[in-house]
Amino acid sequence: MIKYIIRRLLQAIPVLFLITVICFFLMLMAPGGPQAQFNQNRFVTQDQVTAWLQHWCLVRNPSPIDMLKEYGGWLGVWNCNNSSLLSSHNLPNFLPGFLGGGDNGMLHGDWGISISLNQPVLDIILGRLPVTLLLMITATIIWITMALVLGVLGAVKRYSLFDQVVTLMSYTFYSLPTFWLGLMLIFLFGVSLHWFPTQLIQSPRISPGPFASAIWWQAFWTNPLKYGWDVGTHLVLPVITLVAVSVAGDSRFVRSAMLESLNQDYVRTARAKGLGERRVVFRHAFRNALLPIITNAALEMAFIFSGAIVTETIFSLQGMGYLFYTGLLAHDYFLLMGIVFIASIMVVAFNLVADVLYAVADPRIRYD
Repeated sequence: MIKYIIRRLLQAIPVLFLITVICFFLMLMAPGGPQAQFNQNRFVTQDQVTAWLQHWCLVRNPSPIDMLKEYGGWLGVWNCNNSSLLSSHNLPNFLPGFLGGGDNGMLHGDWGISISLNQPVLDIILGRLPVTLLLMITATIIWITMALVLGVLGAVKRYSLFDQVVTLMSYTFYSLPTFWLGLMLIFLFGVSLHWFPTQLIQSPRISPGPFASAIWWQAFWTNPLKYGWDVGTHLVLPVITLVAVSVAGDSRFVRSAMLESLNQDYVRTARAKGLGERRVVFRHAFRNALLPIITNAALEMAFIFSGAIVTETIFSLQGMGYLFYTGLLAHDYFLLMGIVFIASIMVVAFNLVADVLYAVADPRIRYD
C-alpha cells in the first residue's frame, strides 16, 4: 500500500503540471487582461503599465515564445529579471533558493501579487481557506451521513411510503438551481422570519477580527460558546444550500447501488444461511455497495471545495469560491491560478483517498 501511495503521488506531479498549463493558457485567451485595472487610471502612463507587466512576466504578446516565458515565470522556471533560465547565481532557476536557484514563481513559494487586492496571493488564500474548509467539512459530514441513511433505508424499504416520499423530495431538490434555493432560504429564514443571518461568516458587531485569525482564536477561547454560536448560525443557510442538492442526488445513487447489491447471489446465500437482516444489509450488501459510493463522494468533496462559488457569493462568505469570483471579475491571473492550483491538488488528493478506501471497503482489492 505504501509503495502504491508513493507511486500515485509521483504520478500526480505531471497531472498537476498539465492542469496548470491548460488553465494558464486558457486564461491568456480570455478577453481583457491584468492591465485592465489601469485602463481608467489617468495617473498611470503606458510605460509604467508596460514595466509592471514585464516585471511579472505578463507582457501581452501573441508570440508562443513569450507565452511560454510568461508561464515559466509564474511557475518559477524562468527568471523574469534577467530573461533567462538561470538565477542570479547562474544556476538553474527552478532549483531551491538554498541551492542557488531563483526566488520567483510557484516552485519557490512566490505565488505572485494579487493585482486587485495588492497582497501576496499565498497570504490571501491562507486567510480565506479556513472559511471554505469549515463550510466544506460541515457540509460533507451532513451530506454523506444523510445520503447514506436515506439511500440505504430507501433500498431496504423499497416502494414503501418512506421510499416514495424520499424519492419525491430528492427529485424536487435535485431540480432546484443552487442560486435560487439560496435566495429563497435568505428570503424565508433571513428576511421574513429573521431566524438566521444571511451574510458573512460572523457578525461584525461582535467579531474581534477576521475569522480564524490570531485575534479571533484568542477571543474564541475566552468565550467559545458565544463565538462558536455566532459562526454556527451563519453557517446554517449556506450548508443547507450545499447539502440539499447533494443529498438529493447522492441518496438516489446510494439507493441504486444498494438495490444492485441486495439482488446479488451472495446476499441471497447469506439470507439462506439464516443470518439476521441487519447483518445481511450492513455486513454484506452495504460493504460491497460502497465502491461506487466512495468514487462519487471523492468527486463531490472536490467539487464542494472548488465549486461552491455560487453559494459563497450569495451569502458573501469570504472563502475560496467568493475569492475566485472576485478575482475573475478583476482578471486577477495570479489569484485565479493560485486557487486553481489548490483546487487541483484537492482533486488529486481526494481521488487518492478514494483508492485507499477501496482496499478498506473490499478486502479483495490489493495494491502491489
